[in-house]
Amino acid sequence: MSHLIAPSLLASDFANLQSECEMINKSDADWYHLDVMDGVFVPNISFGIPIIKYINKHTLKPLDVHLMIVEPERYIKDFKNVGANILTVHIEASKHLHRTLQAIKARRHEGWRCG
Repeated sequence: MSHLIAPSLLASDFANLQSECEMINKSDADWYHLDVMDGVFVPNISFGIPIIKYINKHTLKPLDVHLMIVEPERYIKDFKNVGANILTVHIEASKHLHRTLQAIKARRHEGWRCG
């Protein structure tokens, strides 16, 4: 089994986000990992759709978006529209997980990676 490298942008210097993205572009990393936290599902707040849209403008590699948010199904289309290639949700974050997964899988033709 081959392994993928996906550095988390949560550890980056947000004042220099473009240069952080450029560094990852030049690295051997395979993906960008983006932890989205809403302050409800998890106690921390990170970044959301506007920041991911900005990050996507400066990346050359897929965006692996990890949704640590309540009711992630509300935002599937929005995250896809700003450049998410891979979407991870938590089983306990959705009341109807099967519907959330169906909505993600329905977008395979749009370039989603489903696993």
